[in-house]
Amino acid sequence: MALKITYATMSADNEELNSAFEKAVVDVQSRLGQSHGVIVNGDHRTDRETFEEVSPIDHNIVVGRYAQATTDDVDDAISAARAFAPEWEAWGWEARRDLMLTAADIMEEQIFEISALMSYEIGKSRLESLGDVAETVEFFRYYAGQITDHNGFVIPLNSLGANETNTSVLRPYGVWAVISPFNFPMALAAGPSIGALLTGNTVIVKPSNTGALMALEFYRVMHEAGLPDGALHILTGLGSVIGEHMTHHDDVDGITFTGSYPVGMHLLQTASEKRPKPVSCEMGGKNPVIVTESADLELATQGIVRGAFGLTGQKCSATSRVYVEDSVHDELLEKLVAATGELRVGTPFDRSSFMGPLIEKGVVEKFERAVEEVRKSGGTIFTGGNVLDDGDLARGHFVEPTIVAAPLDSWIWSEELFIPLVAVTPISGLEEGLALSNDTEFGLTAGLFSTDDEEIDRWFTEIEAGVTYVNRAAGATTGAWPDIQSFGGWKGSGTSGAGGGGPWYLRQYLREQSRTLIR
Repeated sequence: MALKITYATMSADNEELNSAFEKAVVDVQSRLGQSHGVIVNGDHRTDRETFEEVSPIDHNIVVGRYAQATTDDVDDAISAARAFAPEWEAWGWEARRDLMLTAADIMEEQIFEISALMSYEIGKSRLESLGDVAETVEFFRYYAGQITDHNGFVIPLNSLGANETNTSVLRPYGVWAVISPFNFPMALAAGPSIGALLTGNTVIVKPSNTGALMALEFYRVMHEAGLPDGALHILTGLGSVIGEHMTHHDDVDGITFTGSYPVGMHLLQTASEKRPKPVSCEMGGKNPVIVTESADLELATQGIVRGAFGLTGQKCSATSRVYVEDSVHDELLEKLVAATGELRVGTPFDRSSFMGPLIEKGVVEKFERAVEEVRKSGGTIFTGGNVLDDGDLARGHFVEPTIVAAPLDSWIWSEELFIPLVAVTPISGLEEGLALSNDTEFGLTAGLFSTDDEEIDRWFTEIEAGVTYVNRAAGATTGAWPDIQSFGGWKGSGTSGAGGGGPWYLRQYLREQSRTLIR
């Protein structure tokens, strides 16, 4: 394919891409609505209660029916992962790396089919779905390169004598649990799993029931690549039941969680009560953008619209708060409203669609509550604010992209919403913008539009966020890519201090063993 897809890809105006995706949309229809078992040590356990996942595009489309794991399934998966862990480590990092590279090739060959399934499952636009799968392919290859560049994380140390050899060896913890969300159902199930598997841990994945098909597709690709049964297990089911049991199990040695702040904080506070274990959490954001007087307003408009409304605002990195210097506020707001009004809302199967549906009815209701809060607080809805329920859209969860103003004490400014709504307000300048931007428990992503070098330097120094962008039209706060932008949060947005797709990420799946040998 001539066009390389990343989250920064600005347009789907490519006939080869569109034709291949649209063919895949038809080809994968026979794979929808199937029943899937809990996967424990290669055994697909189907005799369980099931969850029926319907498409947010059209509630008449059943994406899949997923067996709901029991706590016994959790225990069995952990036991199998524990038993296989020594053999998996003994494979050696080179063999594990080669398997990951094989899996990358398989997934890349199937990118259109997997992406089409994802668009049915999540309602993502074709570019968003293709980006999700392409990012996963990049995780395989980037992390494989990282472990190769570091020689498997084996480092010779100095010695005190001629007969003494000292070595630092980073080794796996053992059994690793991964809990993934719906919005990046391939990248956020596979990315942490790849990191854990590559470094020698065995892995148990608990995906969201909404998004579970992509975790199962990841398993299928890994199986095709030759991954042994004991290395990876998939537990579909309710997080409050099996996720809780899994993360607090004595034989789970580490956890990667992506989801809400309350659940992440609960895991941080409780999962290590019996013994220390790494708990890596990515817990969302309330991501600000500052636009100063010196900014290119056309660039800012593009970046804010893409950052706020890509994936229907259902990104932890979505642009949520915009602070605009007084002198350019009205002009930027006019541009934002005009650009937002040109966005097409529809299914991923329409080439002209930019924004798809929200994931479920409950999120549509959250959208309606947020719009009502703007009105009740004395704010203004500049564009959008409506649920779209006419024609074919009536069978899905579609709403309008929405730009509002609201008093700064409204909860619109503080709560992570996961909807296509962005609030805009004037500020006196960069200093006020920084104070308002940092006045949050979150610290995931942030953006600035300015051409003043002093402003840019000050903003980089003072903004409290792990992923920062200046003058980015492809997404003011969104669109990180492996080996381009590490993705990880500060404050209440993240715990590991090492961003996904970055040079320090694999370290969290390893612990150091110092080896001294005297001959």
